[in-house]
Amino acid sequence: MGAIVLTDEDLEKIGLYVKRHIGTWLEEENLSVSVGMITISERLIHIEEGLKAQGVLLEKLMNQIDKRFEQVDRRFEQVEKRFEQVDKRFQDTQHTMDTRFSQLQWVMGLGFTILAALMGIFNFF
Repeated sequence: MGAIVLTDEDLEKIGLYVKRHIGTWLEEENLSVSVGMITISERLIHIEEGLKAQGVLLEKLMNQIDKRFEQVDRRFEQVEKRFEQVDKRFQDTQHTMDTRFSQLQWVMGLGFTILAALMGIFNFF
């Protein structure tokens, strides 16, 4: 048997025949187009409800993420305060060391002056 070649006219005739008789065929099978539409609309409603549920879930997750970022921000602020405290302690220590070094310079200068004066006096006698 060879392949059947259908022309555009043949296809149009088949299409019209199916359109005319599809309602009868569906009735014979106890189906109707409205039943199919109902299942489609039920599926769409189910999909919409699922999307709404996912939207609510996403919103909750975003709120949790925002809270977590706020906690991290607070931790960074605490760390920054600690660094400022350590920096202040270093500055205080540096100021104290500068003061002591300055005092030591004066004491050493005074000591060398007194020593030089004493050596001058002992060399003179």
